[in-house]
Amino acid sequence: TDAEVSTRKKTFAEVLTEQLDQAERTVLIKCPSKLNEKKLLQYLSSHGNVKSHFFFENRGINALIEFSEKSSIASLQDAVGIPSASEYHVVPFKSRLFTFTLKNPVSQHVEETPLHLSPQCHIPVKDLIEKLCLADSISSQMYILLNEYQLTEENIKLRFLACSLVQDFARAYFPDSTVKPFGSSVNTFGKLGSDVDMFLDFRDTGKHAAKMKKGPFEMEYQMKRLPSERLATQRILSVIGDCLDNFGPGCVNVQKILNARCPLVKFSHQPTGFQCDLSVSNSIAIRSSELLYIYGCLDSRVRALVFTIRCWARVHGLTNSAPGTWITNFSLTMMVMFFLQRRSPPIIPTLDQLKELADEKDKHIIGGYDCSFVSDLRKIKPTKNTETLDELLGEFFEYFGNFDFRKNSINLRKGKEVNKPESSPLYIWNPFEQDLNISKNVNQPQLEKFVAMARESAWILQKEDKTQQIINKEPWGLAALLIPFGKSNSSRMKNRMKGMGSETIRSLLDSLKLNNANSQQKAVGK
Repeated sequence: TDAEVSTRKKTFAEVLTEQLDQAERTVLIKCPSKLNEKKLLQYLSSHGNVKSHFFFENRGINALIEFSEKSSIASLQDAVGIPSASEYHVVPFKSRLFTFTLKNPVSQHVEETPLHLSPQCHIPVKDLIEKLCLADSISSQMYILLNEYQLTEENIKLRFLACSLVQDFARAYFPDSTVKPFGSSVNTFGKLGSDVDMFLDFRDTGKHAAKMKKGPFEMEYQMKRLPSERLATQRILSVIGDCLDNFGPGCVNVQKILNARCPLVKFSHQPTGFQCDLSVSNSIAIRSSELLYIYGCLDSRVRALVFTIRCWARVHGLTNSAPGTWITNFSLTMMVMFFLQRRSPPIIPTLDQLKELADEKDKHIIGGYDCSFVSDLRKIKPTKNTETLDELLGEFFEYFGNFDFRKNSINLRKGKEVNKPESSPLYIWNPFEQDLNISKNVNQPQLEKFVAMARESAWILQKEDKTQQIINKEPWGLAALLIPFGKSNSSRMKNRMKGMGSETIRSLLDSLKLNNANSQQKAVGK
């Protein structure tokens, strides 16, 4: 029953289905600047019941409107006109994006109540640090960070709407297809401002199988045949990419990257403000999203620690949005999960333990890999571990500051340090494709930098005199870790450098030279 579902934690599939359904009943309206909220809602209600709505800023004021019935959208679309553009000619594609302007703006100069605008990006780190200094413990600092950075309900609705608008194009060719978000938009670890990863799904939900058994004939569609699945993916994405580029309102900077390991179309979706990546269904990526969703739902400390470590890594240049030899956020998240599996008692179960709890409907074999694990959160016993986040943060830096990366790899299936199968500096087993290392891109200097920063951070947390720092109005606890090191404590940093290989120091010096060269280059270019 619905009531029963709302009291327990929903499964990943339930959440997804619910949000996809909401998105199909949703429209986005660019509003006039002097807007009376009551009048807008009153007008919209003439087309059907408005179930929820919010306003946000993005090149002006916008409203996301969710109707109770999908039919209300058709009713509204009937009333909307085509723009009478003189200098442009329009592509007459009728989407769920509208612009409303007031017919007689003069009479409505009175603004009763200012609109509440829902924030779609997080505060800058320096503002965060000020907030953190007001907290009373590291644990509350970490929850403040989580609250500032995590996706809001509104932002998630906007992400699903972006997928739903792309789905409208896909369905022009493939009426049964769906476009779903995966990765950080749905795994509970997404940060405000992050990209939207979406994939195109053609899999018919099991409805078909039952029908096919009836009757005396084996029946199948005649379909175009291509030599490989990859080629089919490339062709489909190429056409849908062109479609978005040519007809998609507000889809700009469309790039087709069809020769990548996973072919994709990148584009900017101006109406929602998201940078989007569209690919074709990747079952393993979806299983990873669900695994993280489960870990994120099991214990509130999990997300607080992950958001904290990722913010810390970004501040110290350990992660970077550009691809390269840096540790990725995904690798970092997996390192946090592994650390939480290693606590005594463990805070989250290993993947093998989750697999043992799986029943028939949880069975997933993908490309020969067993990707089964339990989906019902009620079957997972809560942890007996009572450590505070204050303790866990220090212990995380301590653990990885002293981890034997030369010999050991990180394996979330077993929750154990396992001998490295090959010599990559950092080896983290892909939880599902067991022969892949998700951190293969990381080089030795970057790993050593991570270790040095972890040691420095553990040291700062241990040595700290909180009361004194609060009296002196100095950043303390987490706030002290989010200020780039070496600003105030370069001599201590030199001591930390002692353990580093000469190769690392050389590469750090090289990167400084590079930075210098770059800034000179820029200066010359002006």
